[in-house]
Amino acid sequence: MRPIYLDNNATTRPDAAVVETMLPYLTEFFGNASSAHDLGATSRLALKRARESVAALIGAAGGDEIVLMSGGTEADNLALRAGLAASEGRDEMIVSAVEHPAILALAHRLAKTRRLRLHVIPVDAQGRLDLDKLRAALSMRTALVSLMWANNETGVLFPVEAIAQEVKAVGALMHVDAVQAAGRVVIDLAASRIDMLSLSAHKLHGPKGAGALYVRRGLAVEPLVYGGGQERGRRAGTENVAAAVGFGKAAELAASRVRGDGSRMAALRDRLESSLLQGVAGLRALGAEAPRLPNTSALACVGAEADGVAMLLNRAGIAVSTGAACAAGSHRQSHVLAAMSAELAEFGATRFSLSRDTDDEDIDRVLATLPGVFARLRGEARKPAAGLAA
Repeated sequence: MRPIYLDNNATTRPDAAVVETMLPYLTEFFGNASSAHDLGATSRLALKRARESVAALIGAAGGDEIVLMSGGTEADNLALRAGLAASEGRDEMIVSAVEHPAILALAHRLAKTRRLRLHVIPVDAQGRLDLDKLRAALSMRTALVSLMWANNETGVLFPVEAIAQEVKAVGALMHVDAVQAAGRVVIDLAASRIDMLSLSAHKLHGPKGAGALYVRRGLAVEPLVYGGGQERGRRAGTENVAAAVGFGKAAELAASRVRGDGSRMAALRDRLESSLLQGVAGLRALGAEAPRLPNTSALACVGAEADGVAMLLNRAGIAVSTGAACAAGSHRQSHVLAAMSAELAEFGATRFSLSRDTDDEDIDRVLATLPGVFARLRGEARKPAAGLAA
């Protein structure tokens, strides 16, 4: 049987049109965008068009607000450092307890090295942000608030547009990690007060190694890397033109499909959850009471550890995840689940993340396979250990 891929929050399959668009920039149009000759001009124009396509996906004012980068991690790092550098005289920063490690690791590092006060806002058992504690942490000392639009493990959405209004009321800067949200929910920065926003191409059927940081016009950015004057002086280094072109094409496709794809994925996700919740005792769909991405389902089953679920599904040709792919080899508990519930962190959750390629046959295969996986793991958990007396 063909493999079933349901780990799209880790990465997506590059769209065939994206690959086709990239290929000429790996062969015929290979010029350095900083060069003065025609090949360089061709690459410069390609970069300009890519920035404009990415800007259109998120409702930015124009391509000049898009800094092309290597991915979401670099974009997050630039946003935090640039946001603090632009907020002299303020010494506090706010993040949530369930942010991506690209935010949390650097936030704790900056709090230590720059003697900042770091507020880490908790979530409830559904993964919803504690808005009262966020409001209590906001003050005229706040330099930067950095929150994710959508959680990578549970799919839970934070009300970042509304939060941005409150952040701006105290004169602070607002950064949003939209790596999981872009292409899955509609983003319109023209109608928001968000100052910076991180994106990654490979989450929306583009190539790996391509990302962007949206920077609202008028906000100065202190670069992470110095050298040439690329990206309007905000990111030095010869641009990866082919990857940027692929990102631009992926953004165009996502912009044209986001509503229709979202509705179809949500219907498939809901069918998966409703069937399993009716047929498997002790099963929970995490974040189901909160607004979520249309493609994400995180399932926790009492008596069946998530690592075992993912392993047995993999043997059946079904690829899923137990958390963030970048931490999958660390053998650590999920910090997202730990923030929601100690019990959840102990057993873990299996993440099913769909894409526009997912169809009814894929969901049928999971529904035919997963109840048996849960039953097997629960049965093994009840067996006495080998060598012990019955």
